[in-house]
Amino acid sequence: MSHSKIRVLVVDDSALVRKLLRDILLSDPELEVAGMASNGIEAIRAVAELKPDVVTMDIHMPEMDGITALEFIMRKNPVPVVVLSALAQKGAAPTLRALELGAVDFVTKPSHFPSAVREVREEVLLKVKAAAKAKVSLLAERERKAAGASRRKLPTRGPGARKLVVIGASAGGPRALAEIIPMFPRDFPASIVIVQHMPAQFTRPFAERLNGVGRLPVSEAEDEDPLEPGRVLVAPGGKDTIILREPSGKGRIQLMDSANRAGATPRIDTTMITAAEAYGSEVIGVLMTGMGSDGVDGLRKIKERKGVTIAQDEETCLVFGMPRVAIMRGVVDHVVPLERIPEKIMESL
Repeated sequence: MSHSKIRVLVVDDSALVRKLLRDILLSDPELEVAGMASNGIEAIRAVAELKPDVVTMDIHMPEMDGITALEFIMRKNPVPVVVLSALAQKGAAPTLRALELGAVDFVTKPSHFPSAVREVREEVLLKVKAAAKAKVSLLAERERKAAGASRRKLPTRGPGARKLVVIGASAGGPRALAEIIPMFPRDFPASIVIVQHMPAQFTRPFAERLNGVGRLPVSEAEDEDPLEPGRVLVAPGGKDTIILREPSGKGRIQLMDSANRAGATPRIDTTMITAAEAYGSEVIGVLMTGMGSDGVDGLRKIKERKGVTIAQDEETCLVFGMPRVAIMRGVVDHVVPLERIPEKIMESL
């Protein structure tokens, strides 16, 4: 991208919300508002005509909703999209669908929005800027690539020295995880814990969606859940997911209120570091697409304890943030494209 300002198209059916978002965006010298639209039909037209760098997209709109518009845009004129989502539980399903269709990230509207506009200002600015760096070439790739990857034959697993896999992801993660989870075999011999940056109201529906795409059972982690071979647990939003191990060798989950109130949660570092402390060399740590540096300290601890560390490569990351930092800091053993992550995990067991 050039050093010119990031041009943003604002799409929302509320004139007040459009104005508030416009004011937020214009408060940052790196951003400018390319235009505004009040429904999906206008959004499709504006994307084609204005060619913005990023779109902020409301989901619930008259005439054409944000999901329908997003699907059309990703097919015809792919562009990074940040979805504005209702925080309520009923907002989870369409938001997760938007991420599957190619939205880079989402911002949840507080229940008392727009009076709480200040609460989301920094998040909007951060995610719009991150979205501007997302690979447009990846946005339109969907079921075709996922279907091909799911048919990939995985190698026979290693000698079985690794017992736990911790996968961390942020922006772009829901879609990437939905691509690789179906690739794991039914007899996968290790436990998998997924730490995806996501609010508390979204992690259970997200786990349920992953549960429907592959051979392994997937559920949101609960306090004291056992770590069992072939079971996938998704760290709940708003909590720190701690990995513990009993003298008998059995592992379990412990949930604590997150100490990382100002940053993204659930925190990848917390889970990876405690996993390394509990399992030592028996851990495989995987860091996937997302902005920031969460998970880098976790990979370092896993590497120090002689575990295996894997990072998604730049070519297949929607947002090459966390893996880039980890690679730069020398804490990654293997850098592989998204579709080869399950294969590398199997080889490392």
